[in-house]
Amino acid sequence: MEKVVTSSTWYIDPTMASQEWSDSESVGSSVAAPSEVSTVPDKFGFLGGAQYTDDSEEAVPVEVIRRREKKWLEMFSRWDSYMLKRYKKVRDRCRKGIPSALRARAWQHLCGANKQLERNPGVFHQLAETPADPRLEDDIRKDLHRQFPLHEMFLQKGGHGQEDLFRVLKVHAQVSPDEYCQAHAPLAAVLLMQMPAEPAFWCLKAICDKYVPGYYAPGLEAIQVDGDILYKLLKKVSPSAYKHLKKHKIEPVLYMTEWFMCLFSRTLPWSSVLRVWDMFFCEGVKVMFRVGLVVLKYGLRSQVLKRCPGMYETLQALRNIEHGVMAEGFLLFQMQRLDLSEDDLQREHQRQVQKRRQAAKESGTAAANGR
Repeated sequence: MEKVVTSSTWYIDPTMASQEWSDSESVGSSVAAPSEVSTVPDKFGFLGGAQYTDDSEEAVPVEVIRRREKKWLEMFSRWDSYMLKRYKKVRDRCRKGIPSALRARAWQHLCGANKQLERNPGVFHQLAETPADPRLEDDIRKDLHRQFPLHEMFLQKGGHGQEDLFRVLKVHAQVSPDEYCQAHAPLAAVLLMQMPAEPAFWCLKAICDKYVPGYYAPGLEAIQVDGDILYKLLKKVSPSAYKHLKKHKIEPVLYMTEWFMCLFSRTLPWSSVLRVWDMFFCEGVKVMFRVGLVVLKYGLRSQVLKRCPGMYETLQALRNIEHGVMAEGFLLFQMQRLDLSEDDLQREHQRQVQKRRQAAKESGTAAANGR
């Protein structure tokens, strides 16, 4: 298995890449979290909130974007060949950031939604028009107004954004073995910001079926397993944060459930969300682990831990991560710097799965002996 790639395959602000950061250093001042509501949407469509993006933030040069667009169009023309023979090239270009004009098309190609759409013409629209269980429809409608309420697409009750979101979630609930889960809603909303309802549905289905299978099943066992993996990997990445969480008996599900189930869409600044999703569609859930480890390492650096004498304060700190920790430049740079290999992830996954199997076996044996 390969190690984490060198910085040459990541687009990083040179001013950020030249800095050395310590666990105790403050990173909160690098980007301020906007709180006011604007009458003019930002470049992503947000009118305010923590995910509003100030236009003064560093942008990728236009000439760089144009070169990348040409490269992506060339890849689309020979997609299967690239994925089979030149996957690392695709991966590296996803890590550099997919051009916004081609992001929807790229995500569909990466997850296979484009092929599913071709093989199943009209299925989405047919299911969207088919009446569903009234209780299901009511549950979905209750959640519509909660999805990015300060984004221009979802501002209006009954508007095209909320109605498309309803249709995607309704159809997905009809075909998903897990039925409807509230965490599906922000995922579908992110997709709808990039593409029409039909391909958004197929992308959502791919995420739930292929990328994070079991995440939304009753009992959340898959989330619990990945939470334990994240916790153990933290011991290597940030021993101080690991010891603090262990000392106060703070279980991973208390802080990482929303991160992973919503793929950080409710947590990160929007430019960071898009960059993380670019990589996620190419590389899978391991990207979530890298994001989570950076957020934990710097969200619970020693300077912060001094203000966290117990569980309550620690969870509050994790719910209010300094914006600079999650800013695109800093986050991507620190993900690249993590001392974490593919083998580390795989070994820890195997250990946690084996541990749960052994616990289940012992529990079954004890129950049988007690009869």
